[in-house]
Amino acid sequence: MVARGQDNAEALRLLRPGVDLAAEYAAREAAGRGEDLTEDDLYPDVRAALASLRAAGLRVVVAGNQTERAGVLLRGLDLPADAVAMSAEWGVAKPPPEFFDRLIELTGHPADEILYVGDHPANDVFPAHAAGLRTAHIRRGPWGYLWADDPKVRAVADWSVGSLEELANTVIREVSPG
Repeated sequence: MVARGQDNAEALRLLRPGVDLAAEYAAREAAGRGEDLTEDDLYPDVRAALASLRAAGLRVVVAGNQTERAGVLLRGLDLPADAVAMSAEWGVAKPPPEFFDRLIELTGHPADEILYVGDHPANDVFPAHAAGLRTAHIRRGPWGYLWADDPKVRAVADWSVGSLEELANTVIREVSPG
């Protein structure tokens, strides 16, 4: 579905035409099987990479297309980040420019001083680049690997990395004096 440019909801509707996703999510919550996010859901390099970036004096913001509940859960994990914000909290989801406008406002830095990291060209790399941000395409997860060698992604992304640890090391080397 992703390779065709379709989203998760379209995949679910193929399996169950006419499904009311909002009602299904509500029923899942009511049954006590709602959205959950724990330390085990993080990639192993997340904490160390974010901590390294902060230790280097960089502001770290986590922002993405997620629910308000995901924002609450992520903040509850006490990540080494200066801010955590989700699209549902902002009322605008990627890829529209308004998402990136909100991100720029949250960081307090000009767009060209922000590095946006993402795995999806249409939701992350291309719109972040269009908003004037520097970009890093991360090659992990289905989206990251699907477009890892796409020439358009490679042309737009300032970096293409396989992990946040690799990215942190690269960024820290670039911003460190001497």
